[in-house]
Amino acid sequence: MSKTLHHGLLILGVLSEHPRGLTVSEVADAVGVHRTVAHRLVRTLEAHQLCRRDHQRRIVLGTGLVTLAEPVQQDLRALARPVLDDLAEATRATAHLMVREGAAEMRALMVVEPRGARVHVSFRPGQTHSIEQGSGGLALLAHGPRREGERPEVAEARAQGYAVTMGEVIPAVTGISAAVPGRGGEATTSIGISVFEQTALHDLGATVAAAATRLGELLD
Repeated sequence: MSKTLHHGLLILGVLSEHPRGLTVSEVADAVGVHRTVAHRLVRTLEAHQLCRRDHQRRIVLGTGLVTLAEPVQQDLRALARPVLDDLAEATRATAHLMVREGAAEMRALMVVEPRGARVHVSFRPGQTHSIEQGSGGLALLAHGPRREGERPEVAEARAQGYAVTMGEVIPAVTGISAAVPGRGGEATTSIGISVFEQTALHDLGATVAAAATRLGELLD
């Protein structure tokens, strides 16, 4: 095993757990190498856009990781498209696929609008927001173990199999999402809908949860 490559990958893992960034000294301590070694590793990762310096010169993950992940996400989009199409038509609502970005954010990977609906929510793929905000993130948090101080909505989502939030990402819009089961039990993706109405939430939640299970089976 290459020790240098091993340390470089460890740095990426540590940075994914610290979205606010780390100093070189903190990186060195976390990985267990000398500060000079950490500096060289960071410079190499920076050269490949795998990490970068923020405005405070702290080291954070870089956009090059998105490029590396793109082929995986293409497969995910291809499998998810028919599931989202069916979900949008069944609920007459905008369906969306959200993926976890690092430790603290969610990103809209796909958005499918219903055909023929007179009114529907519209937003673009690529938008990000906190994992603690919106049904997509809460659905993923609910899929994991209980955390001290977690929102009541997370516990409720854990009990019913889907998360519901109102006006947290888009004003006056209700989000209903469920975690897509992943290999090994971990979930990094959620599927959901955005609606204006606040009626029949249980039925809509059951439909969303069924779609998440269907996509999880396709990904298995």
